[in-house]
Amino acid sequence: MRLSVAERREELLRAAIGQIEERGVAAVRIADVAAALGVSNALVLYHFSTKERLVAAAFTYAAEDDLAHLRKLLGRRTSALRRLRAAVRWYAPTGQAKGWRLWIEGWAVALREPALRDVTRDLDRQWKAAITEVIAEGVAAREFTCADPAGAALRLTALLDGLAVQLTSYPGAVPRSRAQQWVDDTLARELGLAREALTER
Repeated sequence: MRLSVAERREELLRAAIGQIEERGVAAVRIADVAAALGVSNALVLYHFSTKERLVAAAFTYAAEDDLAHLRKLLGRRTSALRRLRAAVRWYAPTGQAKGWRLWIEGWAVALREPALRDVTRDLDRQWKAAITEVIAEGVAAREFTCADPAGAALRLTALLDGLAVQLTSYPGAVPRSRAQQWVDDTLARELGLAREALTER
């Protein structure tokens, strides 16, 4: 079956993400992505022209996928606390979110690649904005208290990102159960709640 241009591009992006996770940004080659799909190097270059453009597009694709899932979690018809808890637990390195290795690679390469820096910065900004918004909704609904939703979102994501580096780069350095406890403790503290309130139905 012949793929449309959009379908082929999406297939190439998914393959690029897989190769980046497996080999790292520095080591991955156009040839690796082509070989993963059994297509020619020329086909990959036709769609992206350079490795740098392919990598930036792959990170953009991954970012959009992560943000779509985040918005789905935060858009549920339930309390702000439940939505926030679900989002944090999904995003936490102890949760279901995939691709932490991809994002750690992305952060490292973004130090030298402006195009990738724009992608990772935009994802970070949108994630923090979404968390800030749901915290503000919970405050307005008097579910919890937080004088500075934007600051709370920044502190919470900084903890999650830092734990992701520890758990992904140094397996066993922090037990997963302890990392989850720290995340729950921080979330409860930021919202002025007892930790038990996070698990109450």
